[in-house]
Amino acid sequence: MESLLQTNVGDIVAKNYRTAQVLTAYGIDFCCRGRVTLEEACQSQQLAPEILVSELEEALQLPNAHQDHLLGLPQLIDTIVDEHHAYLRATVPALKAYLEKLVKRHGQQHPELHEIKTLFFEGSEHLLAHLKKEELILFPYIRAMVESQEKNYPLARPHFGEIDNPIRMMEAEHQTEGERFSKIAQLSNHYTPPEDGCQTYQVTFALLQEFEADLHRHIHLENNILFPQAQRLFADFTFK
Repeated sequence: MESLLQTNVGDIVAKNYRTAQVLTAYGIDFCCRGRVTLEEACQSQQLAPEILVSELEEALQLPNAHQDHLLGLPQLIDTIVDEHHAYLRATVPALKAYLEKLVKRHGQQHPELHEIKTLFFEGSEHLLAHLKKEELILFPYIRAMVESQEKNYPLARPHFGEIDNPIRMMEAEHQTEGERFSKIAQLSNHYTPPEDGCQTYQVTFALLQEFEADLHRHIHLENNILFPQAQRLFADFTFK
């Protein structure tokens, strides 16, 4: 039990994604705050570690739902861009339209919808800009490092200096958006439509919940798998 308690929660999920459900059930953030130990997370949430460790050990024995931790860096980037970046870009317009409709039809009876709409509109704009920075700056340099290593040709030090610089920026933005969507979850009673909620209400809240779940996995892949591997690779590099 001691070794698991001293393991970062992000690393636990990276080992087997089935543990994510256990941690989420106990209110432990494994994506934006994945670099705290399980013991620290238990203390923060005032949880008895014995029960949580037992459930996590059971989850770790199950077949892994995903094998992302086994992917090479280019393949992991492809997964993030092709699945999660694409999902975000495809889903934002629909959710914006649904929220506009909900506010017009139910905003007077449910004033929290106005804040949910504002939060989502702000968050989605920041996320779309965030994706561009990853795709145009950080991800290409990670790919270049891998190719340089594989083909044994020299690579110049990046214009951003140390790879920690853009990674810290990305992680800070992940933190901001994680907190924003946590607020949306609270305002929506964890995506539970009210009794007078129409079908559009139900669809919108279900899609918001799906969006947040995809965002958690998206951030987990970057914070807990991609970024640490890229940092280790950069640390071993000899630049021309």
